[in-house]
Amino acid sequence: MAKSLELQFINLEGKSTNIGVDAPKENLTAGEISLAMDKIIAANIFTSGGGDLVSKKGARIVDRTVTDLEIK
Repeated sequence: MAKSLELQFINLEGKSTNIGVDAPKENLTAGEISLAMDKIIAANIFTSGGGDLVSKKGARIVDRTVTDLEIK
């Protein structure tokens, strides 16, 4: 099973944009994630097609299970 953390932001154009983090640390709290997102916005280190990131929209942990099938 593969896990990723998806950080959702709003850019200058008012559109949603995401930053994905593979294999996030277990037991992250909403407060820790929110603080990290605040730091990303304040540092202005990422941009998107719609401009700089200006606010938080949300965050989510995505679990994905992959099952390989044997094809003969």
